[in-house]
Amino acid sequence: MPLLNNQTNKYHLRMSNVRVRFAPSPTGPLHIGGVRTALYNYLFAKKNGGTFILRIEDTDQTRYVPEAEEYIIKSLEWFGIKPEEGPGIGGDFGPYRQSERKDLYGQYVTDLIEKGHAYYCFDTSAELTTWREKNEAQKIYGVKYNHATRMEMRNSLSLSKEETDRLLKEGENVTVRLKIPTGRNIEFEDAVRGAVSFNSDELDDKIILKGDGMPTYHLANIVDDHLMEITHVIRGEEWLPSTAHHVLMYEMFGWTAPSFSHLPLILKPVGSGKLSKRDGAKFGFPVFPLEWHDKEEDKTYQGFKEDGFLPEAVTNFLSLLGWNPGTDEEMFSLEELIKAFDPSRIVKSGAKFDIDKARWFNQQYIIAKPNTELVDLLLPIATEKGFDVSEDFMLKFADLMKERAEVIPDFFTAGGFFFEMPTEIDQKMAKKKYKLENRPHFDALIESMEGMQQFTSSSLESVVKSYIADNELSFGAIMPILRLGACGTMKGPDLFETMELLGKDTVVSRMKESIEIFSALKKAQNG
Repeated sequence: MPLLNNQTNKYHLRMSNVRVRFAPSPTGPLHIGGVRTALYNYLFAKKNGGTFILRIEDTDQTRYVPEAEEYIIKSLEWFGIKPEEGPGIGGDFGPYRQSERKDLYGQYVTDLIEKGHAYYCFDTSAELTTWREKNEAQKIYGVKYNHATRMEMRNSLSLSKEETDRLLKEGENVTVRLKIPTGRNIEFEDAVRGAVSFNSDELDDKIILKGDGMPTYHLANIVDDHLMEITHVIRGEEWLPSTAHHVLMYEMFGWTAPSFSHLPLILKPVGSGKLSKRDGAKFGFPVFPLEWHDKEEDKTYQGFKEDGFLPEAVTNFLSLLGWNPGTDEEMFSLEELIKAFDPSRIVKSGAKFDIDKARWFNQQYIIAKPNTELVDLLLPIATEKGFDVSEDFMLKFADLMKERAEVIPDFFTAGGFFFEMPTEIDQKMAKKKYKLENRPHFDALIESMEGMQQFTSSSLESVVKSYIADNELSFGAIMPILRLGACGTMKGPDLFETMELLGKDTVVSRMKESIEIFSALKKAQNG
C-alpha cells in the first residue's frame, strides 16, 4: 500500500481519469436509494470512460451483518451494474473492504495528531452520557464535543502530558477526535447544489478512530478515497453536513479534494421524509432490490425481483428519480442512459417514490421483451405452481397476456384460467347475461366446436359469428357467455385466440359444465 507522501504528488495528474466509488455499509439490505446512488456513479464513470469501484465500508463492526455484503453484490449484479474493481474482482487499489485495510489508517491518524489537527480522548461512554444528561438538566440541548467544550473533557488537550501518556499506556477507552479550527468559513462547490458553506464553530470534533482501533467513516472514507484516487464523490444528501469535516481533512492532509455531488433524497409516496422499509410494508411495495430476511425482526421483506419487476425497468425508473434528461423521453436502456446521463441535470429537491409509475415502466418493458425471454421467466413459475405446460404453450400465453401484465405475477393472476378453470365464476355477470331460452343455441355451438377439425381462432370466429348471424342473435347474447364459460371471467385477451390456446377438449369440457351451472343459477334466480 503506497504511503501518504507517495500519493499526494500523483493525484492531480490523474484527475482526468474519472474514478468513482459506491461505498455501502453492510449493516443490512441495500435500500433502493442506495441502488440509485450506485447507478449514478456507474453512469458517470461509463459516460466518461472512467472506472466504477465497489468498496465495502465495514468499519462499524457493532452493526455488521454477515449476509449484507453478498446481498449488495447480488443486487448490483441483478441490475447489471458491474464494478471494475472491488471485493472478489480485484484491482490495483485493494483491499476493497475497509476491515482489511485497518492497519494502514494508523499512520494517517498519527500524522493528524502530530500536526495538531487531532487529539486523544479518554472519556468513557458512561461519562459522555452523564455529561449530556447534565447539560439537558440545565436545559442546554444539542451540546457538542467541540471547541467550546473540549477543555472540560478528558483528552490530551485538557490533561497533562504525564496523565495523557499514562492513559495511553493503559490503552482503555482511547479514541481520537478531529480538532476543528475555530472561526473558519468552510466552502466548497457541490456539483448539484452549487456553493455550500459551513461555519466551523458549528461543527463537532468527530471521532476518527474508535476504541477498537477501527477508523470511523470520516477518516476511512477520506483516506480510502485519496489512496484509491477517487476523482468524484457522488453520494446521498444525508452526507452533505459531514462534507465540511471531509473538506477540512483534505486540507489538513495537504491533499486535493475530489468533486462532490450530493443526490436528493427519495421521499415517501405520501407525507414527508425519506423513503424507508416501513413505508414499503405500509403501502405494499418493495424498497429493496431482492428479498431480505431480517433476523432481528424475524420478518421477510419482498424485493423488486420477487414482486415481478424486471431489472431494466427498475433501473430506468430509478434513473429519473432525481435526474432529468432534458427531454420528454422516458424510456432508456442502460446503454442509452450512459449516453444521455448528464450530472448537471440532477435536481436538488427530493423525488417522491411512485410505485404506480414503477409498475408502468415495468409494463412497457414486459411488452417490449421478446416472448422467448418472457418464457424463461414464466415457465419456472408455471412449473412451481404444478402446471404441466410446454414451452410452445408458454410462448403463445406470453404473447396473449404481455399487454395485460404490469409485473410478472400478473400473468398468472390475470391469466390463471389458461391453466385451470377458476373455482369461482363471475356469477353476477352470468345471471345478467345468460338467458334460459338461449340454452339450445349454446348447446348447438358446443356441438359445432366439438366437431371442428381445425380449432383455430379464425375458424372459431367464423363458426360463432356465422351462427349468430344465421339465427338472428345479438353478439351480446352469445359472446359474454362464451367467455364466461371458457374462462370464468369477463377479463382476458381476444376470446377466439384464448380458445385456440386452451384447445378444443378444454373449451368444450368447460362450456358443457358452465352451461349447466349458468342454467341452475338462472332457474334459482327466477325462483
